[in-house]
Amino acid sequence: MDLDAVADELYALPPADFTAARDERAKDARTAGDRKLAERIRRLRRPTKAAWASNLLVRRRPDEAEQVLRLGEALRQAHQDLDGGQLRKLSTQQRQVIAALARQARELTAQAGQPIGEGAQREVEETLRAVLADPDAGQEWVRGRLAKPLAAPTGFALLADAARSAPPATGRGKRASGGRVADLDAARSRRRERQEQERRREQQEQEQRREQQEQERRRAQQEQEWRRAQQEKRREQRERQARAHQEAEDAERRLRADEAELSAAEDEQDRADQRKHQAQQRLTDLRKQLKEAEGEQREADEAVREARTRTRKADRAVREARRRATDAAARAEQLADQAEPPTV
Repeated sequence: MDLDAVADELYALPPADFTAARDERAKDARTAGDRKLAERIRRLRRPTKAAWASNLLVRRRPDEAEQVLRLGEALRQAHQDLDGGQLRKLSTQQRQVIAALARQARELTAQAGQPIGEGAQREVEETLRAVLADPDAGQEWVRGRLAKPLAAPTGFALLADAARSAPPATGRGKRASGGRVADLDAARSRRRERQEQERRREQQEQEQRREQQEQERRRAQQEQEWRRAQQEKRREQRERQARAHQEAEDAERRLRADEAELSAAEDEQDRADQRKHQAQQRLTDLRKQLKEAEGEQREADEAVREARTRTRKADRAVREARRRATDAAARAEQLADQAEPPTV
C-alpha cells in the first residue's frame, strides 16, 4: 500500500463515499504497522462535488484532458508573443472547449448517479480556466486528485481582451493609403498598442503574483489552523484514550469482583442444595419410620384389644369357676353332714 495508489482510489469515489473509504484505508495502514502512511491518508481531504466532477472528467476523458493542456500552452505562448490572430483563434477555441468539457463533466456525474448543479458546473469551468492559464494548475488537475476547484489567476480573462485589441496580420507588400505619414502613424499606433499590452501584461503578472502570494498566505494560514486543529484533535483523542483505558481498568476490577461474588454465591448454593438434599432424605426416612411406627401402633392396639378381650373372658371364667367351686364345696359339706350318724 502506498499513498499514490490510495489517493487514486479515493479521489475516483463520489464525495459521499470518500470519508468512510479513507478512514478504512487509514485503519488498514495502522493495522499493517505504517502509522506515518495512516496519518498521511487521514489528511486527505474530501473533494467537493465540483472537484470530483473535474477528477472524473480527467479519468474518463484523458484525450480531452491532454487537449486542454496543449490549448493552455498555446494560449500562453500566443499571449507572450502578442500574436493577435492566434489569440483570437485560440480564445474562441478556449470558450468552446471549456463549455463542452463542463457539460461532459456534468453528464459524467449524472451517469455515476451523483449529478451536480449549475453552481458546481461553473466551478468546473473556473477550474478549466485555471488549467489553461497556469501550467502548475494543469499538472495538478491532470492527476485527478483535486479536493476543491481551482481558481484562474487574476487577469486571465485579459486573454480575450488582448485577442480583441491585438493588431490583425497584414499581407506582405500591402500599404495603407496615405503614404509614409500613414505608415508612421500606424507604427506609432502599433508601438503604443504594444506598450499598452506590455503594461497590461506586467499588471496582469503583478496581479497574478499578488494573488499567488495571497493564496500562499491563505494556504499557510489554513495549514496552521489545520495543524492546530489536528493538535487539539490528538489531545482530545489522547484524553479519550486515557479515559477509555481507566474505564476499562475499572470495568475489569468490577468484573473480577462480580466473578468472585458469583463464585461464592455458587458455592453457597451448592452447600444449600446439599443440605436440602440431606434434609429431604432425612424427611423421607422419618416418614418411613413414622409409617412403620404407626403400623406397629395399630398392631399393638389390636393386641391390647385382644388381650383385654381374653382378660375379660378369663375373668368371667375365673368367677364362674370360683362360683362353681364354692357351690361344689357347699354341696360336699352338705352331703357330708347328711352321711354322719347321729350321736347318742
